[in-house]
Amino acid sequence: MRILITGGAGFLGSHLSEVLVHAGHSVICMDNLLTGRVENIAHLIGHERFSFVKYNVCDYVHVDGPLDAVMHFASPASPQDYLEFPIATLKVGALGTHKALGLAKAKCARFLLASTSEVYGDPLVNPQPESYWGNVNPLSPRGVYDEAKRFAEALTMAYHRYHAVDTRIVRIFNTFGPRMRPNDGRVVSTFIVQALQGKPLSVFGDGSQTRSFCYVDDLVRGITGLLLLESDRTVEQRTDRKFLVTQQKNLDGSSMHDPVNIGNPRELTVLAIAKLVLELTRSSSQITHHPLPADDPKVRRPDISRAGMLLKWEPQVQLEDALVRTIEYFRKAI
Repeated sequence: MRILITGGAGFLGSHLSEVLVHAGHSVICMDNLLTGRVENIAHLIGHERFSFVKYNVCDYVHVDGPLDAVMHFASPASPQDYLEFPIATLKVGALGTHKALGLAKAKCARFLLASTSEVYGDPLVNPQPESYWGNVNPLSPRGVYDEAKRFAEALTMAYHRYHAVDTRIVRIFNTFGPRMRPNDGRVVSTFIVQALQGKPLSVFGDGSQTRSFCYVDDLVRGITGLLLLESDRTVEQRTDRKFLVTQQKNLDGSSMHDPVNIGNPRELTVLAIAKLVLELTRSSSQITHHPLPADDPKVRRPDISRAGMLLKWEPQVQLEDALVRTIEYFRKAI
C-alpha cells in the first residue's frame, strides 16, 4: 500500500511509519512539526519507501500519484500541548480532518481517524464501551481537544455515509513508550523524567483518579490491524451525488466503520503508577500533590470487546516490562 500519515513525525505517527515501512508499505509522512520532531523519523529518511513533507494539513492537501490509505494522526495530543495551542487543536480536528477526508475521497483511499478516549470526557460509565456517548464539558479548557475529536468522528462518519468513503475510527487510550517528549506533560513521561532527575513526582489531587496505560507497540499493532482489515461494506448508488451504504453487522450491531477502542484495560490509580515508577527507577524522589486540573477525568478504562471480536486484538506487553523499556529510553534521552 501507499499510505499518507498526517502527524507522521509525532510520537504515534513515527512508530506507525516505521512499522508500515518495515512491513513493505510506502509511507508519506506529513507534519508541520508543531509537536512532532524530525528526530522521531530521522532513521527513516533516505529509505526508498519513506518520504517526509513538512506541511500543515489544515491547508489544501495534494499528493501526487495514487494513495491506498490516509491515516489522520495530526493533532496536539497531550494536555500541555492542546492547552498551549487550543485554536490549532480545534482547526486540525475540523479543517485538517476535512482536508484529509477530501484527499481520501479523491484518491478512493481508505481513511483512518486517530480519535481518543477523551471523547468520553469525565465518564459516568466504567469501563467505557464505544456505545457510550460521553460526558464532555465543551466550555472547559480541555474541551478543545475533546470536541475537536468528537467533531472529527462525526465528519468521518458523514463522509462514509454520504460519499461512501471506506473509513475507520480508532479511539486511542493512554499510550506511552519511546519517542515521547520529556516535557510533554503526560503522566508516564512526566513521572519517569522527574524520578530520573531526582525531582518530586507531581500527582494531581489525591491520586485516586484512574488511568489505563498501553505500550506503544501494542497500540500500533491494533491500529495497523484495523487499517488493513478488509472492508465489509457494499455500496449502492442512489443518485449521481448521494450513496446509500449498507454493511454487514458484527454481533454487537457494529461494523468496522464504527469506532474501536484500542487500549489496555488494566486500570491503576495515578498514585499507584507514581509509586511503580519510583520502584522501577529506584529513585528516592518524593511524591507531591497539586490541585486537580479542570474537568480531569476520574476514571479511564477501555472496554476492548469490540477490538477482540473484530481484530482478535489484546495487549501483550505487561505494564512493568513496558515501563522498564520506556525508562531506559529516557535515561538516554534526557
